[in-house]
Parts: sequence; structure tokens; C-alpha cells
Amino acid sequence: MSNFFVMRHFNIPVFIPELACPFRCVYCNQYNITGSCKAPDVAEVEGVILKHLSTIDSAGNKVEVAFFGGSFTGLEMFMQQRYLEVVQPWIEKGIIKGIRISTRPDYITEEILANLHKMGVTAIELGAQSLDNEVLKLSGRGHTSDHVKIAARMIKAMGFELGLQMMTGLPGDSDEKSLQTAREIIKLQADTTRIYPTLVIRDTPLAKLFERGEYKPQSLEEAAGLCARLWVVFHQAGVKMLRMGLHPSEGFFNGATLLAGPFHPAFGELVLTKVWFDRLFPLAQKYQAGKIVIQVNPAELNAAIGHKARNRLFLEKFCKRVKFIGTPVIQPGKYYVDTY
Repeated sequence: MSNFFVMRHFNIPVFIPELACPFRCVYCNQYNITGSCKAPDVAEVEGVILKHLSTIDSAGNKVEVAFFGGSFTGLEMFMQQRYLEVVQPWIEKGIIKGIRISTRPDYITEEILANLHKMGVTAIELGAQSLDNEVLKLSGRGHTSDHVKIAARMIKAMGFELGLQMMTGLPGDSDEKSLQTAREIIKLQADTTRIYPTLVIRDTPLAKLFERGEYKPQSLEEAAGLCARLWVVFHQAGVKMLRMGLHPSEGFFNGATLLAGPFHPAFGELVLTKVWFDRLFPLAQKYQAGKIVIQVNPAELNAAIGHKARNRLFLEKFCKRVKFIGTPVIQPGKYYVDTY
């Protein structure tokens, strides 16, 4: 009998707070978002790596260290080197396959990229946030869409995996502007993306705008609906979605840091529920008063049923009985309906 092994990907996250950025984006309070305001020292980074490796089977799997949370390439070069050098012993042994970093698009140069390549960096994510210059200006980003495009092309030319992160609901933004940003990200041949709906965090310029009534955040329904449309656009283009919705700190749950905005701990699940709702909606009329079995790929079974069974419960308002089953031969994104 054959044994099938599926290689899995593991990230070892190391959060570097925003030490390097001279700009103050209207939505940004790094401490309230990451829960960290002090950069880890070398010993702490080693400890994080060792702790994660003790729980990961690295043999045959792809393990990478991910320096996220701030603009890595905006750090002083000696600090960049210290962090990169910590990882080298595991890279040399083949235990860790590479390093992922996040940074700003205006903190990319050929010299920086050459050093990152030499030190085993495999993927670079840029906080593009938007490719609309008015939105970038109103958000206090401190760079233009041209900075994103130039940096993205340089990263691709050097052979790195390119990630372009975007946000929705920024000041001056609209659904169409967000969709156009997604189209531009695809044109830049991004390999991956993340979508973060804008949240109003306490002690930020955006919080002041919100309190004065000069900024209105998206509702949860609006944000999930737009992100569902964006997910489809990226999926059809082959751009891998790494995350939807901000990973929260404890203050997001108790109200200590989150003032307003479309936060939900299972935001990505809500988005995929909406994606599948749009696919399955026609069945309500087509099979009204009928009994149906909906077959989907097992990996998408939960999304098809929906968050808190939302999609199944909707169909049951029209159909006499609705059953979902996972069928491996069904291609992802497709479904088959049978009646009984």
C-alpha cells in the first residue's frame, strides 16, 4: 500500500514593532495592534524559533521564519543583519527553508534586496494598502502608488515571492477603488495577498477623525461583502490569499484598544461564507420545496455550509431539506447538486 505525504508549510512568527517608520498612518498604533512595543533581542528570537521547532515536524515540511509587524528593511542595517544571522544555523542545516519579511514599498533598494537574497530571505510582503494616490495621501502613508509598483517589480526581478497587502475602508476609499487596487496587485504579478479592513484603534489620528464624525468605518457586513468580491478576483487570478482580517490583540476583545470598525475574530470565515452564499443563492429558487444534496470539495465543506450554518439555514427557508457532503472528486470552488 502506498503512503502519501503532503508537505505542509509552517511560519515561525517573530513580531518586530514599528521602530523604523517616520510616518504616522492615520490608522496605525503598532502597540495596540501587535501587543508589543519592544523589539526582541537575539536571545528572544532564538527562543521563539526553538519553541516553535519543538512543536513542528520539520522533516519534509517547509518551515520559514517570518519577521512581521513592522518595516523590516527600514531598520538600521546592523539590526537587520542581527535578526537575519540568528536564523542562519537552521538554514544551513536545512531545518528552516527561508525567511519572510514585511516592509514598506519605499524601503526597497537593489542593495537591500541583494543582501536579503544572500541571507536566505525567500518572500517579501509590501504594505501597499491601496494603489489609489488620494487614498494613500489621506491615510498618511508617505508614499505613492509608483513606489509600490517600482518596489514590486524589483522584488519579482530578484526572484523573491511577492506579497502585496491591501486594506479596505480607508479614508477616501470606495468599493471600486479597492477593486481597482486588487486589479493592480494582480498586474504586478503578486504571488500572495492579505486583506485588512480598516479598524479604528484608540490613540490614532483615525480615532480623532471618527470621534469628530469625519470618518465612518465599514460595517461588518459591508467589509465582508467587499472582501468576498476581492477574494473571487484574486482567486480567479491565482493570487493566494494568506489572511483576511487583522490578527487581534487581547484589547480587541475587551474594548481597551478597538474603538470601532468591522472586527470579527472569524472574519475570514465570514468572507468565505459570503463567497459560497453568492454561489448557492440560485438554488433557493431552482429547488424550491425540494430535497437536495450539495456535494463540495471536503476542504470547502465548512465554508459552503457557512459560519454558524448560515448558508444551509438560508436554503432551508426555501427547500424542504438541504444536506451538504464532502466529495474529494469535486474541484475546489465547484459543487454538484442531487435531488432525492
